[in-house]
Amino acid sequence: MRRNLKIRFRMMLLATAMALLLTACGTAKDVGTSAPVESTGAEDGVDGTVEMPVERPEDETELGEIQNADGSTAIIADGEELLPDGAEPRPGVGQRPADNTQHPELGGRPANPAEKPEGQPVEKPTDSPAQKPENTPAEQEHVDLNAFYNTLASGAGWPAMMQAEGETMDAFYTGLAELATEQCGVYMAMISAVAGEIALVEVSNAADVQTVKDIFQARINYQVGDHENPGGAWYPDSIQVWENNSRIVTQGNYVMMIAMEGADDIVASFNALFV
Repeated sequence: MRRNLKIRFRMMLLATAMALLLTACGTAKDVGTSAPVESTGAEDGVDGTVEMPVERPEDETELGEIQNADGSTAIIADGEELLPDGAEPRPGVGQRPADNTQHPELGGRPANPAEKPEGQPVEKPTDSPAQKPENTPAEQEHVDLNAFYNTLASGAGWPAMMQAEGETMDAFYTGLAELATEQCGVYMAMISAVAGEIALVEVSNAADVQTVKDIFQARINYQVGDHENPGGAWYPDSIQVWENNSRIVTQGNYVMMIAMEGADDIVASFNALFV
C-alpha cells in the first residue's frame, strides 16, 4: 500500500515537472521566433526538450573570453577587456586600435607633414653656395687701327702726315719693329716745324705691352730734350706741344701714343673704340 502511494507521488511530481518544462518551452518559442518549430526526440535532447535560439537585445552587452600569453583569462565585453576600477588596460588585450594619426612616434603620420613633433630640432635645408665661374679675361673685340687713323686724318685741322717705315722707324722707335705685332702704324707730320705725331700698335703678346710703352716714352723724351739742349722737336713751340700734349694710353693689347694739340680728345675717341 505504502509502496503504491510512493509510486503515485513520484508520478505526480514527474507530471508537474513535465508541465513546467512544456510551459517554459512554449514561452521561449513565442519570444525567440514566431514560426513553429518541429523536432523529434532523436534530434533534440533525450528528454524531448527543444533548445531555441534566443536573440540578444540591442542594448545587451556581448561577453566573451580571451586567453592571454601568460595563460590567464580576460573577460571581453564588446571587444574591450573588462577591468577593475582604476586598472590600466594591458596593451594588445581586448583593445581597439589606437588612433596614432597625431603621434608619429607610434607609427602614425603627422597631421601636417610640414610640421615636426615638438621637442625635435627643425633642420633647415642648407643650400650649397653657388660656385662662381672663374674670372676669365673677356675676349677683346678686334679694332681696326688703320681705319681709326683715317677717321682722324679726315678731320678738319689735321696736319699732313706721312707713315714712318724702314730706317726712320728704327731711328725714332728703336726696337718696335722687332716685336710681334698684329697692327702697327706710326705717322709723323711732313713739316718738321709742326708738332704732330701718332703711333698705333696692337701687339701679339700681352707681355710686350710694357715694352711698347717704354719705346713710346723714349720717343717723347727725345723730342722734349732736357731743357739745356734742344730736343728733337727743335722749335720751342713744338717742344712745348711734346711736353704738354703727349699721351700714352693702352686698351688690352692695343697701345697709342699721341703728341698734338687736342690730344685729350683723341684719347677719348681711342678709348671709345673699346666700349
